[in-house]
Amino acid sequence: MPRRAWTVIVSALAAGAVACSAPTETPGAAEPGGSDGTSMVLADGYEPETLNPLLGYAQEGASKLFDGLLGYDAQRRLVPALADRLPVASPDQRSWTVTLRQGVRFHDGTTFDADDVAATYRTLLDPASGSTVRSDIRMLASVAALDPRTVRFDLGEPSATFPSRLTMGILPAESFAGGGPLVSSSVNTHPVGTGPYRLGEWRRGSSMVLTGNPDYWGGAPKVSRLTVVFAIDDNTRAQRMHSGEFDGTVLPPALAETFTGQGYRVLHHRTADYRTITLPSANPVTADPAIRLALNHAVNRQGMIDALMAGHGAPAATPIPPVLSEYVEPTATFRFDPAEAARILDAAGWVRGPDGTRARGGMPARFTLMYSASDSIRKDLAQAFTSDARGVGIDVELAGLGWEAIEPRMGTDALVLGGGNPFDPEIVSYPLLHSSYSGDGFNNPGSYHNAEVDAALDAARRATDPATRAAELRTMQRAYVAAPGFVFLVFLDHSYVTRDRWSGYQEVVEPHTHGTTWGPWWNVEDWTPTR
Repeated sequence: MPRRAWTVIVSALAAGAVACSAPTETPGAAEPGGSDGTSMVLADGYEPETLNPLLGYAQEGASKLFDGLLGYDAQRRLVPALADRLPVASPDQRSWTVTLRQGVRFHDGTTFDADDVAATYRTLLDPASGSTVRSDIRMLASVAALDPRTVRFDLGEPSATFPSRLTMGILPAESFAGGGPLVSSSVNTHPVGTGPYRLGEWRRGSSMVLTGNPDYWGGAPKVSRLTVVFAIDDNTRAQRMHSGEFDGTVLPPALAETFTGQGYRVLHHRTADYRTITLPSANPVTADPAIRLALNHAVNRQGMIDALMAGHGAPAATPIPPVLSEYVEPTATFRFDPAEAARILDAAGWVRGPDGTRARGGMPARFTLMYSASDSIRKDLAQAFTSDARGVGIDVELAGLGWEAIEPRMGTDALVLGGGNPFDPEIVSYPLLHSSYSGDGFNNPGSYHNAEVDAALDAARRATDPATRAAELRTMQRAYVAAPGFVFLVFLDHSYVTRDRWSGYQEVVEPHTHGTTWGPWWNVEDWTPTR
């Protein structure tokens, strides 16, 4: 979850809701679509804790408030944003040079230049800033503004995929003038970016208004006003959508399907968004290799997709999603085979007791599984996993909690974890599985350690030849399934209900972050009203 806790569950556009308020706009009771067809009312189920890109806000781009140096198009290709062309690498791929777009201004009217880029990334690198995304860009050693239009990034190791790290929003250099920890930065609640929308006002726990930036370098948005209403409960959002309050919302797949044939557009987007069960190495039950392997054979992944997600999803065995087919190792799977799970446990000395729960050496095969209490899909998956585990004699005790209670326990208790990225396989798999990230927040929270996996991930990161890199990632997956440290369950589809009042929709394959960013509205700044 990102910190990962909020990039995991949070829609980045919706992030404005946590601020107290910005004084420039007062939200009214906006009618869906607006009387002139230029405003839009959306509903989302989550609010983040910050709007600061250096604290995890909109890492993969598609922020409406900020631009990165690069962004992604509908085909998941990197394209220039604040850069005016794609970065250029040195021959050894240890240095990348970026030329910047001219004529860009921040929302406060100040001019964007290389000093802003350098200040943003230097602050990210500074341990004193407390940036929560610093560990995601460990290969970056330094950044220099060579002139007002040119920035050079120097790396500690070669990285052919470094440009994929340049989608983070850029802040004005003045934002960092006072120094100090980012948790106290004014950007967290009063963002100043270069994006197509400005924050108008938001009311904590209620709603947020974004207004179109008339000076946006890409052209003023035709949808000039976005109101995001926050409604945590899925059924409540569905009811209010039915009543006509919203132009669109995100819903669980089965609930979204109830709108089919009722005059709405129901959309299901493929994603790289996995749900997995962490198996902490500090827990004597979940650390056992036999328990880990048996659980991977015990779970009915397709059954979960069919029963809980109306068939909208794909089984998962590793963090490499089917949408990155060129990197997928086809043999890296687990067949649903409870008999094989029982055989593995029997051979390892886990013996069933009178109550059906196995034990070894007086220790019962029992552990706690935490999940976010406000997330209905995670709850459903946790319950299905528990049922399958109990079928082979492993007793799982469920705990639906808030993230403030979950985070301190991630090193010892299992967790329904989410994440995923369809743009580059290393961005997620390296911090999730590499032992150097053990216990680093939502990066490898269970401290999984597999020397063969580490070696393959390191080789993939160093590789400059695409074919070699893909081969190393396939080697990694084979090594992982031989000694798993998680139970990957599914790659979710993200589901939405919308009204057809605008043109410009382009289907995309989404990362974990979704809702009103990487949903149908990922490119809303390019939409036009149809009436």
